[in-house]
Amino acid sequence: MTIFIGADHRGFELKNKLVEYLQDQNIRVEDLGNYEHDPEDDYPDYAQKVAQAVLQNPEQFLGIVICGSGIGVCMATNRNRGIYCGMGLDEEQVRHGRENDHINILSLAADNVSEEKAQEMVDAFISTQPVKKDKYTRRLKKIDSVEQSSDPHSDPPTTTQSL
Repeated sequence: MTIFIGADHRGFELKNKLVEYLQDQNIRVEDLGNYEHDPEDDYPDYAQKVAQAVLQNPEQFLGIVICGSGIGVCMATNRNRGIYCGMGLDEEQVRHGRENDHINILSLAADNVSEEKAQEMVDAFISTQPVKKDKYTRRLKKIDSVEQSSDPHSDPPTTTQSL
């Protein structure tokens, strides 16, 4: 198993602590940045790096993404088909997400979680296996079947309506 980890400036310190924590447990971890504290960096850059790395071998790779709220990195990673990122709130919720929702990336909120709590959630994430029941895999297929609509930032299509 390989864990890919990435964080923006608000998650930078927690990321570095988790990298050390995982290495101390002889778990292969690859730090995908940021490698220095940069208050102007953007969380989507690191979230996308982690998502793309996990997609190389989703059966063997997991990811951890960290920003201040945990929300931005979660949104950014979930833009990738085959990525199931869930935001960690506590150990039991993470275990449930891994078993039933097959999360393969864990999102953490650096502003709202202690180092100890983050370690507990990471332990639950990497030690729990997805349950291979039909109802869970069926749900993932439904998620993956949703097509991305047009760019939400583009102008909406114009229509002519007669009165």
